[in-house]
Amino acid sequence: MGGATVVGGSVKEPAPIVKIRSIEFGNYFYKGVKKSMISKVGQIMLYVNNQDEAVGFWTEKVGFHVIAEENNGEGFRWIEIAPKGADTSIVLHNKEFVAKMSPGLNLGTPSLMFFTENLDQLHGDLSNKNVKVGEIVNLPSGRVFNFADHEENYFAVIEKVTE
Repeated sequence: MGGATVVGGSVKEPAPIVKIRSIEFGNYFYKGVKKSMISKVGQIMLYVNNQDEAVGFWTEKVGFHVIAEENNGEGFRWIEIAPKGADTSIVLHNKEFVAKMSPGLNLGTPSLMFFTENLDQLHGDLSNKNVKVGEIVNLPSGRVFNFADHEENYFAVIEKVTE
């Protein structure tokens, strides 16, 4: 009775093993190679109280560029900003307008980590432009500091360790 069990005096054979094809959420196969359904981060939505001040902060103090700006004339305005040549951009949305359109949406600031190749220079540049910056901290993965925008939202910058 290898694998069989006795239940109430009768013998029950185990259920046959059925192999099913596993499906992984968010993945697919292309030409036999496993691929992620999401290939990169495209845009990050940042909800701000004052879009014009936010554009000024990110362009004048941090050195980003305005990539695009849209305004439907009915209160919906968004401004796309990014460092020069970046694949990922930040879209500045009016927090009040979005709250009215999507009441359940979390409008908190996302925790963003930017990368740099010259942490000391960036830290000095931001400090010289009167941006609130934190101390440089050494971590196993690199050196990092945080900074705040004009609305007291905090962001981090890391200069990763290269091997």
